Amino acid sequence: MADLLHWEDFEVGQVFDYGSYTVTEEEIVAFAEEYDPQRFHLDDAYARTTILGGICASGWHSAGIWMRLFSDGYANRAASLGSPGVDDIRWFKPVRPGDVLTGRSEILARRASNSRPDLGLNTMKHQLLNAAGEVVMEMHSTQMLRRRTALATGGERA
Repeated sequence: MADLLHWEDFEVGQVFDYGSYTVTEEEIVAFAEEYDPQRFHLDDAYARTTILGGICASGWHSAGIWMRLFSDGYANRAASLGSPGVDDIRWFKPVRPGDVLTGRSEILARRASNSRPDLGLNTMKHQLLNAAGEVVMEMHSTQMLRRRTALATGGERA
């Protein structure tokens, strides 16, 4: 795992920008049919009669898009050990067909695990933005990463 980034390679304040993703109406409807079949995700004519003003992606669909961008741009390049959970998640603006979304994460805090010498934790803020630079989704989580120094000194492997 020498080619992966480890906990020691990250700093507070570090920002990661991920690639972009274009959302289609077909995928909005397909996701909604499978996982979030609320009418305003399925029927544009109906959605226009609501406060949403038109068909939009499920918030969970948006979170899935962010996860793909995060995985490709960060997690799969790091000695990631997952996350114990998301502290909060907010959806600020509807995601519409044709929206081009980008992902961003910032390290807010970091600490070595007290109970696991092979583990470091990064507290992170994650955002999904539309092409106008507006935040459409934001969440905070803790990312668990393998520590290089613990492995070098005989610490256990996760």
